[in-house]
Amino acid sequence: MLVIARTPLTVLPRVRCCSRTSIGWSNSNSIQRQLATSTLAHATVPAVATSSDTAASLSRRDQIRKTKPFSEFLTDTFHRQHDYLRISVTERCNLRCVYCMPEEGVSLSPSRELLTTPEIFLLSSVFVSQGVNKIRLTGGEPTVRRDILSLMQQIGSLRTHGLKELCITTNGISLHRKLDSMVQAGLTGINLSLDTLDPWQFQIMTRRKGFDAVQKSIDRILEMNRLGAGIKLKINCVVMRGVNDRELLPFVEMTREKDLEIRFIEYMPFDGNKWNRGKMLSYMEMLDMIREQYPGLQKVTDHKNDTSKTWHIPGFAGRIGFITSMTHNFCGTCNRLRITSDGNLKVCLFGNAEVSLRDILRQSNCGEPIDEEAFEAMKRIEMDRREGRVSSDQRLGVAPNEAELLDIIGMAVRNKKAKHAGIGELEHMKNRPMILIGG
Repeated sequence: MLVIARTPLTVLPRVRCCSRTSIGWSNSNSIQRQLATSTLAHATVPAVATSSDTAASLSRRDQIRKTKPFSEFLTDTFHRQHDYLRISVTERCNLRCVYCMPEEGVSLSPSRELLTTPEIFLLSSVFVSQGVNKIRLTGGEPTVRRDILSLMQQIGSLRTHGLKELCITTNGISLHRKLDSMVQAGLTGINLSLDTLDPWQFQIMTRRKGFDAVQKSIDRILEMNRLGAGIKLKINCVVMRGVNDRELLPFVEMTREKDLEIRFIEYMPFDGNKWNRGKMLSYMEMLDMIREQYPGLQKVTDHKNDTSKTWHIPGFAGRIGFITSMTHNFCGTCNRLRITSDGNLKVCLFGNAEVSLRDILRQSNCGEPIDEEAFEAMKRIEMDRREGRVSSDQRLGVAPNEAELLDIIGMAVRNKKAKHAGIGELEHMKNRPMILIGG
């Protein structure tokens, strides 16, 4: 079932389960039979949490969960346990960053090829049921998705079933307008992309205006944290030699008074970003430049699965980090999986092997997108099947083909390589533009 992407990206064929051409539900009897015979019929797909969930039941579920081995479907042959899922919720973006996409933009997928909100929620539920405890929503720019708040509320409901962190990666342009509602939905962390502190340079690197809006979002996050919101804020800066490398020290200085983490990212090759080795400033070069100004710079002990090498200047409120994908890969402890906007699972950011989860999921709906109406119909059928045996803390299992999904996910994870290709190969490999991967 594994396919190789792009270009062109081979997509698994859709399986038609009936002759209908619309998403009507006159054929609910066949869906009923699928649900009744499915291995997922007795599984749980969480719905929005209610106040009836008690601390005692949460504690009991936590204890049970701790006694279970980690899911075999999310464990690869190198014993890496993948408990972190990144989901791209849109291909659209309101910026045109030079390292992310071609200047002319990218061809967007037809809307029916993109995951719907119920499909994203269903896939999130499947992964959380297998041990994923952190979900990050990416794009494109996730805040431009029309129903992003509703989507986050639904995913946030999975907290009662093992989800610990709900994060977002954003450029910050419109974040300040939606931040309060996102926090209420369960947002715990923000990675905000900002590559320059100069408004004019910002316009050059992003090909758009918007620096003031980004700064407003940062200020709002810090203000909410002073009020106790507890949002983990990381600012991601892609460093390019001769473009914004002179701003390393001003970014470091931001951590003197502000409780945040600045993460410097080595410039990486993706389709259409005109990468060349001469523009890449390595981790060690950046470290030497910062040490010259701040000789007291100290290494911080990193967690096992951290992508960033973290440092701290004594007396400063924040920290700095380095994402060293090109010179010092961190593949040995990689715990991340990615789902693209069009529903493909990528087990490695730099790998071009993909498998379609969307097409498998839609087999239960005759190959059609699962919209809100279809999702509600599935839930009603499942409720009827259980004949009222669903208690207040037991959720509905509505995707009849979870067993097949898990088999495909497990196959992809087991095929994950020990590490991605080296710097001499990456620049010549075909891969999606970063905007179409999610990051």
